[in-house]
Amino acid sequence: MTHTAQRIAVITVTWNSASVIAEFLTSVQASRFNGELQVIVVDNESADATLEVVHRVMPSAVLVSTGRNAGYAAGVNAGIRRAEDCDAYLVLNPDLRLDPDAVQIMADTLASGGSGIVVPRLVDRTGGVRYSIRRDPTVLRAWGEALLGGNRAGRFHHLGEVERHEDAYRIERTVDWATGAAMLISRECASAVGEWDETYFLYSEETDYALRARDAGFVIRYTPAAQVVHLEGESHEAPALFALLTRNRVKLYRSRHGALRSAMFWLAVTAGELLRCRSRVHRAALWALLGRRGVVAQPGD
Repeated sequence: MTHTAQRIAVITVTWNSASVIAEFLTSVQASRFNGELQVIVVDNESADATLEVVHRVMPSAVLVSTGRNAGYAAGVNAGIRRAEDCDAYLVLNPDLRLDPDAVQIMADTLASGGSGIVVPRLVDRTGGVRYSIRRDPTVLRAWGEALLGGNRAGRFHHLGEVERHEDAYRIERTVDWATGAAMLISRECASAVGEWDETYFLYSEETDYALRARDAGFVIRYTPAAQVVHLEGESHEAPALFALLTRNRVKLYRSRHGALRSAMFWLAVTAGELLRCRSRVHRAALWALLGRRGVVAQPGD
């Protein structure tokens, strides 16, 4: 019989996160978990008061410095390496706010469902659902999103990568993958899958990891009973970040498919950005897809 994890490493990767880290740590402290939480903050050379806030709010937190802006995947890897004798790893963005019972529910789900990864229901500050469940990337879905737009395409299973039906977020279920803002990963899964791919720097690294977990035979389970508030970042507002997100989306697909399908996927994504290039964020993504240098976010930016 599988038992609920009793020692979980809570890993968060920070970079200039002073404005959000205090509330995050406070929500972790308020968690009702029948076990031990080892909080590990991996900092990517923040230039603000992130570390001072961590010291003040949670002096017991383990601080790991990468010494540079190493990216999200590198931070997660550093956190997992620093964790001590843990049953599972809870990887969380610092802009999250945990419901008090979220960790316990996720841990119970990890134990009962034969899962390798468990993800919670993400909501905004008002309780509105964040569309975090994803379907496998396909050429058809890339064309669906290019021609219909992500919101409309997501209503159709074969035409959109983002699950847009709110009913799908009300039931516990197995999913293809989910956004990486909050992921509870079993030690067995982490051991089998290996390290996160640091070449992505930011965006698509969680997709790559989740798909590799499935390749290794692990199930990804979504549980709506565990609820987490996600403030979300600025990837769809900052041209350099959106360009990186778009380029990495194509890079991920290319890493798992042959040349012909990869070319078709690139063409679909490029067509979508071309249709929307009046917007500066989509224009930046288009230039990145066409190979123009200097338009994506780089380490240290």
